[in-house]
Amino acid sequence: MPSGENWQNDVLRDLRGGGPGGPRPGVPAQQPAADSARAPGPQAESPGYGYPPQQPQQHQPQPAYGYPPQQSQPQPPYTEQPPQQPQPQPYAEQPTPAPRQTPRRAAPDTRPVVDKRLAATGLKPRHGEPFAARALRAVRRTVSSSAAREVAETTATAETLQRTVTTGRQIAVTSIRGGSGKTTVAALLGATYAHYRQDPVLLVEADPALGSLPLRLGAESLRWTTGDLAALVEPQMSLLDITGYLVQLPENAWLLPGSQGQVGAMLDTRGYERVMVSLRRYFGVTVVDCETLPAEVARTALSAAQARVLTTPATLEGVASTRSVLEWMRGLPRDITTTTVVVLTETSPHPGLDLDKAAEQLKATGASVRVLPYDRHLAAGGAIRTDLLARPTRQAVTRLAAEVFELSQKRR
Repeated sequence: MPSGENWQNDVLRDLRGGGPGGPRPGVPAQQPAADSARAPGPQAESPGYGYPPQQPQQHQPQPAYGYPPQQSQPQPPYTEQPPQQPQPQPYAEQPTPAPRQTPRRAAPDTRPVVDKRLAATGLKPRHGEPFAARALRAVRRTVSSSAAREVAETTATAETLQRTVTTGRQIAVTSIRGGSGKTTVAALLGATYAHYRQDPVLLVEADPALGSLPLRLGAESLRWTTGDLAALVEPQMSLLDITGYLVQLPENAWLLPGSQGQVGAMLDTRGYERVMVSLRRYFGVTVVDCETLPAEVARTALSAAQARVLTTPATLEGVASTRSVLEWMRGLPRDITTTTVVVLTETSPHPGLDLDKAAEQLKATGASVRVLPYDRHLAAGGAIRTDLLARPTRQAVTRLAAEVFELSQKRR
């Protein structure tokens, strides 16, 4: 039990960690007030309260929460360090990104354009005009003095068709209704350009609704379509890569069909634009057989092309509908009627329409007008053979091709 004189000091020492259990963690040990009056020098502490004498120890901080005690290191005096200069890093060559891999698609099967059993039902193709008419024309050319003038016109037309281009020309052929000769005119234009030009010519079928362009061009089988190529074409492809997806035609012409003769083939605007932008630099002239208006792809093709051909049957209904379409085209933000040629196709030997007056009404809108005369070979359908076309038909097609090509080179 503590004595009466030092009981307060003993209590304070216990509270501050200086009791028999040693100093409390984190609290420095203090000497009692009575010890301060002793003489200097080491003194042997007498035992008290039954405890053995303790050697005076310097206070050591105790570890807290079981961590070992940390020795304090003397800190060097603070000196201001100069700013660190950025060290030049050695050039590290960036890895070349791998080219984007196009997912491989299963190649479609090759299909015939016309089933053999159906092809056997066709008759032998006839010449565009009767033999008597051809013989009479030959006699007139012999006794007439217009042969030199005809040769001069043919030469001028050929020079126009053979003119070089800096970028590929795209010509869109469309109509307001079916049965107007749209596909026939597109096939005739493509064959004419391929005959006169040295650079490759492409015919694109942007009418997937069972279009007949492959049949009119004489193709025997089909495989890849416009929709298929839209998912495969890449800017780094070469002309040899591109032609592997096309159908080769005579005289350096190529065909990209719109379908394989199956209902349900679709072509959207984005796919059409991707194909046309990618293929433009490979071909000098591209003829596009579009859907009938007002389909979305047909409107896109008309807007993107450098020249346009609008076919219509040489009937009163056809001329009235075409006049309405031309008025609509004049109201667009960019007037495209000045680079449009209207083709009046004669579907019978004796049309019930004054073609000259009808042409005047259509020219009032700013468009040009041409007439495609009736031809027995074209009217019979099937593959077009240019050697069987009537002479007036060949002349009309050649002049039409030259005018359209000249319009495609105008600045817009």
